[in-house]
Amino acid sequence: MLSIPENLHLITDAEAEALCASLRGRLVELTARRGGHLASNLGAVELTVALHRVFNPQRDRIVFDVGHQCYCHKLLTGRDAAMEELRTFGGISGYPKPSESVCDAFVAGHASNAVSVAVGMARARTLQRKDHHVIALLGDGALTGGLAYEGLSDAGDSGEPLLVILNDNGMSITQSVGGVAEHLARQRLKPQYLSFKKGYRKVMQSFSLGRGLYRVTHQVKTAIKETLLPCSLFEDMGFTYLGPVDGHDVKGLTRLMKYAKELEGPVLLHVRTVKGKGYAPAEAEPDRFHGVGPFDPSTGKALSPGGMNFSKAFGDSLCELAEKDERICAVTAAMQPGTGLDGFAKKFPERFFDVGIAEGHAVTMCAGMAKQGMVPVFAVYSTFLQRSYDMLIHDVALQNLHVVFCVDRAGLVGEDGETHHGVFDVGFLDTIPGMTVLCPSNYGELRQMLDISIRQMKGPVAIRYPRGGEGGYQKPWDGQSAALLREGSDVTLVGYGVQINALLEAAERLEEDHISAEIVKLNTITPVPTKEILASIAKTGRLCFFEEAMAANCVGARVAARMAQSGVAGNMMLRNLGDKVPPQGTVAQLRKLYDLDAEGVVSKVKEVIRHEKAAGCPSC
Repeated sequence: MLSIPENLHLITDAEAEALCASLRGRLVELTARRGGHLASNLGAVELTVALHRVFNPQRDRIVFDVGHQCYCHKLLTGRDAAMEELRTFGGISGYPKPSESVCDAFVAGHASNAVSVAVGMARARTLQRKDHHVIALLGDGALTGGLAYEGLSDAGDSGEPLLVILNDNGMSITQSVGGVAEHLARQRLKPQYLSFKKGYRKVMQSFSLGRGLYRVTHQVKTAIKETLLPCSLFEDMGFTYLGPVDGHDVKGLTRLMKYAKELEGPVLLHVRTVKGKGYAPAEAEPDRFHGVGPFDPSTGKALSPGGMNFSKAFGDSLCELAEKDERICAVTAAMQPGTGLDGFAKKFPERFFDVGIAEGHAVTMCAGMAKQGMVPVFAVYSTFLQRSYDMLIHDVALQNLHVVFCVDRAGLVGEDGETHHGVFDVGFLDTIPGMTVLCPSNYGELRQMLDISIRQMKGPVAIRYPRGGEGGYQKPWDGQSAALLREGSDVTLVGYGVQINALLEAAERLEEDHISAEIVKLNTITPVPTKEILASIAKTGRLCFFEEAMAANCVGARVAARMAQSGVAGNMMLRNLGDKVPPQGTVAQLRKLYDLDAEGVVSKVKEVIRHEKAAGCPSC
């Protein structure tokens, strides 16, 4: 366990440096055992320590962007012991979570929103006449998302005192203009310069002639600085710009934050860091160590090497199709490795487009490509596709453009928890006019559905598949919207995707208790094929529908509505994720929690039959 000083405001610079070293060791040790986000946290150690030396997280509002880099913050705010259960079921979250601690200002799992949140908090502080500081900490990757610029534009214009810290760990957001610029940047951050600047402004503002002189000298200084220094973008927005500064100099960072704390109005502190700093494997491969499973800390090698999964099956198949069709393009929003597109990017670089953390732009760009005759395939995590809902309707659906959406991480994703579960796309994709949504249950079906979606289908198509691998069901797709996998007489079980594996196992167990289950597998969930389901219910008299989706507009609810419209009678049970976002935990734990594993399916079917018998149903 770490030894955290009781009052970080009082520690010396030497003690702060020693604390940073201890934090790095703790981060590597924790993530080696538990998995999690390592490289981003290693790069933000000094930055986080400096923040806690200058500000009070219990009172001041520190807003993280994405939150991948919050581990040190949690360690410094009394949660070192709790981090032993990092990202486990019932344990501490890998992201800021206000329900865990008053020190966590805001939930942060998606990128580019921190400045907007901070502006809102700053304005609330002013209206409530309170006295505390507001800080937004964002990585340079967040600047690829448009919301970041909306927030920056309003923050600069607002005049509200707040500090935006830009953690620049490699993206080229500023041009190198040589040694003169570097020298001037160093000079303007020296304590003597900062003290003189503050004193000079105070004196000049105290009388009318001084105010006029200050305006002239300030304009001259600004003109020279904008010619040589890479800060005009932020200053044009209304920020006082500080930097760029070494993000691994905890002493210098502390001094600058103290200075920024005293300034009135919006301030942007530009910090340069190294992702993975202090751990050689993470510095060498920061992308691989962004999010990791358990690994050997001495070598950095994963303890469980990854094999085939749905993402890789998709990437391999798309490469094969692109060999034969030059219209096919692959698009990602800063998720090239995660979506399985590394191979495509190397093989077809001219047809591969990574637009950054800008899902809305990606969808609209795909619409433009489709309108001109290309076949864009947008590989995107379900949880991030949520941010492009308007573009799906306005830019794709209204013209019925042929864009293929490969929706990765659909359903429960596990340890990343509430902010990353792909449990909303089932409901919102169904509302997109002309949309077809396909759900493969195995790699072979994914390859077939991708082929058909690209070569034969028209309009928008989404193929949704989970994180991880396939199950025992590995039969090929017959091209139909629904398939009868097993005949039975007592109950109809319906599901889609990998959920079908639990239904098949449950049917075997039910057979041992003399309950005959019929299984209908949905290959398409939008539009939902109801003919096979209604025919089965007419035979069995009971429907049990299981799906990893929120209750709102789930497929089971749509089937129930169609049953009522068609006058089909039958006892019905819908099992989904309800109306609250599922917590973190392994996928197996969460499926068990929601009765979506084989054991849960058996239990729910027996419960339906038991209730019928208790009600005196004559057919039971």
